[in-house]
Amino acid sequence: MKLSRSLVPDILSLQSFEAAARHGSFTRAAEELNLTQSAVSRQIKDLEAQLGVALFERVRQRVVLSNAGTRLLPDAMRLMRQVETLALRAAGSRDVQGHLSIATLPTFGSRWLVPRLAGFLERNPGLQAQVISRSEPFDLGEAGVNVAIHYGQPVWPGATCTYLCSETVVPVASPAFAERQGSAPLTPFLLHMESRPMLWFDWLIANGEGVDDAFRGHRFDQFALLIEAAVAGLGVSLVPPYLIERELREGSLQVMRDAPMTTDAAYYVVLPDDRKSDPACSAFLKWITETVATR
Repeated sequence: MKLSRSLVPDILSLQSFEAAARHGSFTRAAEELNLTQSAVSRQIKDLEAQLGVALFERVRQRVVLSNAGTRLLPDAMRLMRQVETLALRAAGSRDVQGHLSIATLPTFGSRWLVPRLAGFLERNPGLQAQVISRSEPFDLGEAGVNVAIHYGQPVWPGATCTYLCSETVVPVASPAFAERQGSAPLTPFLLHMESRPMLWFDWLIANGEGVDDAFRGHRFDQFALLIEAAVAGLGVSLVPPYLIERELREGSLQVMRDAPMTTDAAYYVVLPDDRKSDPACSAFLKWITETVATR
């Protein structure tokens, strides 16, 4: 059952309310919205009548939010931001033949995807890309995302996961750290990825090294920070080589042990079930799988 349209507040009334609440003044809200004070006051009165609650109270010649207004304000502000985003996207889509919103893991996006994205866009002229970073699964439809890059198991509600590649990690450190450390044990200087607490433990077991200090060391919540920590000489990081191509090429990082380890999860391309036949999504899936296969 849908709410009657007559009960849904219009954007202008909510805009007047949000501006007045933010400024604590009908006059300043009117100046921002290029309206008269009486027009703002009328919009808010109409909104109050429609909702059946008082949104403001007058205190010593000032207007302050009522309890109902305080509860409504966060949602109104969020809605105004969404409307602004919608308008900006529409304005930025002139002469655009298609739009593709891609959600990606932050470091994978900045270190691997974005440097190669020009190849995809050259294949698909007229397509406008939007890249956002997400670390955890989310509702693709609610976020307006067409395709996502996911690390983990091939499970995502309302979507299909297509295998992209496995993940192999290697221990790396700065050249100065490597020179000081030599062939001594790595365990006193381990740098950890917060979301992969067992990574070093598994690597040490696989390479026959002691695990007494496997969980000691500094922790970081993004691979980008983990990489920078290794570059800065804080210790040894376990990272996928494709995320540190520049550092390995320039020599700011080096592999400490020639002992790569494949993790127990993989990367997947996630397509919402209602986007399987979308030409832009299909083109992106084809391009990224081909590109990964040749890396």
